[in-house]
Amino acid sequence: MSSHLAERLSAERRRRFVGRANERNLFQAALTAANLPFHVLHVFGPGGVGKTTLLREFARLCEQTQVAAIYLDARNIEPAPNAFLGALRLVLGLAGADPAESPLEILASWSSRAVLLIDTYELIDSLDEWLREAFLPQLSENSLVVLAGRQPPSAAWRGDPGWQALVHTLPLRNLTPDESRTYLTRREIPPARHQAVLDFTHGHPLALSLVADVFAQGQDIHFQPDAAPDVVKALLARFVQEVPSPAHRMALEACALIRLTTEALLAEMLGLAEVHELFEWLRDLSFIESGALGLFPHDLAREVLVADLRWRNPDWYTELHQRARTYYMTRLEQTQAQEQHRVLFDYIFLHRDNAAVRPRFTWQENGTLATDTLREADVAALVAMVAAHEGEESARLAAHWLARQPQGVRVFRDTAAGAGSPPGPAGFMMLLALHLASPEDRELDPAARTAWHYLQEHAPLRPNEGVTLLRFWLARETYQGVSPVQSLIFINFVQHYRTTGGAAFTFFPCAEPDYWAAMFAYADLTRLAEADFEVGGRRYGMYGHDWRVVPPAAWQALLAQREIAASAQVEQQPAPVSTPPLVVLSQPEFVAAVREALRNFARPDALRDNPLLQSRLVMEQVTAQAERGDRVAALQGLLKETAESLQAAPREAKSYRALHYTYFQPAPSQEQAAELLDLPFSTFRRHLKAGMERLAELLWQREIGGLEK
Repeated sequence: MSSHLAERLSAERRRRFVGRANERNLFQAALTAANLPFHVLHVFGPGGVGKTTLLREFARLCEQTQVAAIYLDARNIEPAPNAFLGALRLVLGLAGADPAESPLEILASWSSRAVLLIDTYELIDSLDEWLREAFLPQLSENSLVVLAGRQPPSAAWRGDPGWQALVHTLPLRNLTPDESRTYLTRREIPPARHQAVLDFTHGHPLALSLVADVFAQGQDIHFQPDAAPDVVKALLARFVQEVPSPAHRMALEACALIRLTTEALLAEMLGLAEVHELFEWLRDLSFIESGALGLFPHDLAREVLVADLRWRNPDWYTELHQRARTYYMTRLEQTQAQEQHRVLFDYIFLHRDNAAVRPRFTWQENGTLATDTLREADVAALVAMVAAHEGEESARLAAHWLARQPQGVRVFRDTAAGAGSPPGPAGFMMLLALHLASPEDRELDPAARTAWHYLQEHAPLRPNEGVTLLRFWLARETYQGVSPVQSLIFINFVQHYRTTGGAAFTFFPCAEPDYWAAMFAYADLTRLAEADFEVGGRRYGMYGHDWRVVPPAAWQALLAQREIAASAQVEQQPAPVSTPPLVVLSQPEFVAAVREALRNFARPDALRDNPLLQSRLVMEQVTAQAERGDRVAALQGLLKETAESLQAAPREAKSYRALHYTYFQPAPSQEQAAELLDLPFSTFRRHLKAGMERLAELLWQREIGGLEK
């Protein structure tokens, strides 16, 4: 290579180098210190995070300060002492010298500052003990050794009292958003595309470089993993050098899909009784981190692993989702309070691939936030919180409801905020049982008034049904913006619907309804502009969900379908519900429909338009894809089965026989049916009427009883 090309190559590398100010300052200070503050600098991080680039920058700093620097790439060295010493001979220019002349003796004799840079150290980790015990101790005290690899220093380094004082560890992370934007600007990426690139790369240097290369080739893509399979493949090769077996690959894919991996969850997802070896293998990977509650991959590693799996084996991707979902649903039934919050957080994480959900949820759980009940000392702080974000009129309404329904308030406290018993509120949510509020209270509050009016006009409550209004929800510092408190509010909202019996309708107001439109549509919350309201001159938008139309079981099935269909590269409104919507009948309408169904019991064609076919009663008996004929058969079965249950009570057995010979095995006429039962016609008519009323009552209880948890 000519000197001119070498200079140009070096200049281009300098131009594209961004960030790493702390790492550069640390190294520069060591170079110029009178006495080295440490003798071994151990740089570690996952593949592609920029370790080699940083070592080149260290070499350039050595050149600027006129410090001798020797660079070794372990990819070119056999992991044996003689091979290592041979590589040193080459870079020291001793290839033609006396073989007896030791490179170690030359390094040990240097009186001035010198730096030895060893890259891809993980490839010669079998030499770690020899280097630590035999080679490095013989170097000059002016020598600084930089080891750059994927793994942190071994336990032997950390456990040796001598090396503890001489080694400095330096974990290398992704670039910050500002550093990433600087790099993209230098690569001439249009600023309008920067955020999309950052969302994909998370500031990972190699990913930034590869995506910039895609732009340089004239491909204007949005940088979602599925849209760039070649980029994903290149990144995957950097993260995963070798997978020992298919079971290890499945473990890696499962770990990428879920928020936190434990041995129990891994066993469930892989269908194996013993997964300890696989779990330990995952733990040792350079791009897997260990947290207090389990293992998790670095952000970009997770992105590329999931994208590769979704592209390469979509059936297995779907199966893993199903297994994780099943595990979480089981755990939800076994847990309570904070532990249930954590399981819900993990469950919601399965939806993060959707472009509507991802940016509107904080995916890193704040373990110091705790959910608590309202305490008397909280009231003033919560009212002040509302006043600060919504004004004095809203604050007066908050104070009113805090006094009326304190049991519906959830207070979120940050236990790390300092000493206190308990810590002050970091935010709160207020769940009003609107059906329990007095007419005067509902009329006092515009939000309650418009919500109640909407119900009366469009979805009136039936006996034993309730409605919840999420009247206030906010974080102390960030109001209704995306934050750990906001995410915890959403989790508590889901927990509320799961544990509240008789929930027929929920209202969810917000200050910025357009911002939440995509996520709320994904969660099947309908925009109810008619129920919008104004307080203190500020307009609030209303969303809602009728649990009688899309009940909890159907809602969970709908979200499961959207969870699997989610694709990070497609930003669109969620697909509409494929099942027929439920019809919410009042009790008189329901009774009339039962009477009509009985009259037409023997004529299936006449039953095809009966409103009961779209009632909860029938829809819960069939699959989501059931044809109308299947629902007709289900209705017939329910009518007959419920009528037959009357035989168990002696007083109602007469009513059953009247129903039987009139509708299920009908006589030619009601008069003949009375003769078959040896009853006067007036008595028969009385038994038949009682039977129809009792049958309708039992079916009505099943219809509204399905709302109970």
